[in-house]
This record gives sequence, structure tokens and C-alpha cells, in this order.
Amino acid sequence: MIRSLLSNPQLIRVDPRVNWFMLQYMRKFRPRRIGSNLIVHSHLAPLNSRAFTRFVNEQLLSRKSGPSHAQIGLTNACPHSCVYCYNRDRRGRVMDKDTIINVIGALKRMGVFWLGFTGGEPLYNKHIVQIADSAGGECAIKLFTTGSNLTRQLAADLQRAGVFSVAISLDHWQAEQHDLARRHPGAFETALRAIDVLRNLDGMHVSVSGVISRQMIADSQVETFLEFLIGLGVHEAWVSEAKPSIPALWHPDVVITEDERLYLVGLQDRYNREGRITVNYLGHFEGAEHFGCAAGRKMIYVDAFGEVSPCVFAPITFGNVQERPVEEIYQAMSRRFPTEGSCFINRNYALLEKYHQGTTPISAEDTMRLMDEVKFGSRSRFFELYYGKDKGVVSGE
Repeated sequence: MIRSLLSNPQLIRVDPRVNWFMLQYMRKFRPRRIGSNLIVHSHLAPLNSRAFTRFVNEQLLSRKSGPSHAQIGLTNACPHSCVYCYNRDRRGRVMDKDTIINVIGALKRMGVFWLGFTGGEPLYNKHIVQIADSAGGECAIKLFTTGSNLTRQLAADLQRAGVFSVAISLDHWQAEQHDLARRHPGAFETALRAIDVLRNLDGMHVSVSGVISRQMIADSQVETFLEFLIGLGVHEAWVSEAKPSIPALWHPDVVITEDERLYLVGLQDRYNREGRITVNYLGHFEGAEHFGCAAGRKMIYVDAFGEVSPCVFAPITFGNVQERPVEEIYQAMSRRFPTEGSCFINRNYALLEKYHQGTTPISAEDTMRLMDEVKFGSRSRFFELYYGKDKGVVSGE
């Protein structure tokens, strides 16, 4: 941690309140040295990287109005058909390689320093190495994958192209349960083989992306799952509850409660103190006590068809990058998202049901009507310090 501060002396010019907040937040994790990288967790750039320096300079110091994090769908093709998949029903004209590379360039200019490759199965895009290489060292790249198509050679090529962390999809310690949720026989064994490939690649940060059900929480099975992951030797468990992104999940019995969120927050903090594995729980990050929900403001999602959404879980669109520049679309979207202290989709899934016309994402026109009804809550602690307590979006922020 001290070495990262020494390599970014300009941190002393950051608002002391923001600096203190960031220090207190990062103290909840144990930084790990993976190869040459010093990693807090996989959704923050390595502390000794050019990407982290950009975060300090462009987000903390210059206060760029653009996003800091972005995810891009490289394809919607996937061998799985997960019961909770937020992307499966999206349709359109797939972006080609040059479009994706141009979008990445624009996102970097806007301030993005962390980039997630998702899908579908992003490894099905035959240009993935070239796409990763286009981001250069200025973006920390994380890959989300089922493990399908992953070979030792491809993993090594991706690492050389700039991918610093790979998250393998794995939701359960029992093969039959994982395969059932993924609706794909053999998914569990594919995931384990991919983890083995990555663990044998020197310097690669290896994580598991797990979807936690409310039943697992009720049955006290989350700890069993984490102990299983420790046994696999992965560096990090990146976990989230199933989000109400699809019609089957638009019901209050499905959506996580605040007590359940706090239980998982406490679990994360306990495991991180022990240091056997890094637990990185989305609900910890997006709680009001930390960063809240930055969807549409500091987070942007471009799906495989070019539709721009506030995050991967929100099946709404503000425009298509194959028709308009991503900068222009983002400007229109960000005016609608002041940030708030809880998950946007968890609070507004009833509006998704109201405006859903059978296609995903909800059309741009219906998205505007939906947004007219959204009532944002107070900002999180971080964004109170960063923007101020005013919930409205001030021009030029």
C-alpha cells in the first residue's frame, strides 16, 4: 500500500476526506501481490499500475465527468442458458471488432480505467486478444468467462494483451447444482479445468464469479461455498445475489433484503480479516456506507449489440453505439443518474415489469418513460464526499 502511494505522490492533492474514505475502504481487504501486480480486489486496478494512476489523476483529482468503470459484451453466444442470465434475451446486430475497439478508445478518453469483458461467452469472440491489446496498459482488464474455449495458450495470450484478472463462473460446490442453474451439463467440470489452467499461469489473478441465491443464505450455505473456493486455491470470490433483471425475477420474494445484504457484508469482512481468500461482494461495494450504486454515471455497459445501459443488470437502453457516438449516449444517460446509496435495479424492478414489451432491452423510448418515474434516494458516503449531498446532477460535475 505504501509503495503504491509513493508511486502516486499526487494523492496528497486529493481531497483529504476522499483520501481518508478510500484508505478506510481499502483497509477492509488484504492487498495481494500476484506476479508484479499489487491487487486489492479485481474491480480496482492494481495499485502499482498505470491504470490506477489514471484513476487517481482523472477520477480523484481532475474529477472527469465520464465513467470510471465499463463492461463490454464481446458476443451474446454462450454454451450456458442460466436461469438468472441478464443478457440471454438481448437481440440485435452484433458489433464487429473495429466497432468494439473504437468504443474502448472512446471510453478511455472519457475516463474509464477499469474494463470488464463479458458476454455471452467472451472467449467465443475470435478477436478477443486483439481487442484486449487495444486497451493497452491504461485500462485494467477483467475477463468474465464460463471457462469454455480456455486453453493455456489463449490464457497466456490474454495476459500478455493486458488481462490482469479472470473470473470463472461457478455458483455451487456440487456439480449437479451448478450444472442445473447453468442449464448445461458439464459446466462444473469446465469451470474447474479453467481454474486449473489459470492457477498454473504465473502472475494471473484468478477469481470465481458466483451467484448467491436467497436459499443459500437462508440455509447458511454461503460459507460452505467459500470454503470450497478456498480449497480450489483461487485468489478471490466475486459474489453477487441474483439480480431482478429478467421477468422471472421481478418479484419481492426473489430480491435480497437489507438484512441479507448486511449478513453477506459481515461475511465478506470476516473472511477478508482472516486473509485466506479475498471476498469481493457487490452488495458491500454498493451499500450506502461505501460507494452506493454508480450505474449510469461511473458505470456504463455496452452490450454485444451496441446498446448502452447503465449497468449489466439493467435491461434498458439509452442508444446504440452503431448509430450514435458512445460519448453522446453517455451524456444523455448520465444526466438521469445522480448516483444513490442502493442498487438501482433492486429498487426499480417493478418499473421494468411495467414498461417491458417483450423485448430486451426495453426500447429507448420506453426507457425514457420509465426513467421519468424513477425516484432516486440519497447518495452514498463516497459520492456525498465526491459530488456533495445534493441528489440532483449539477451541470459540469
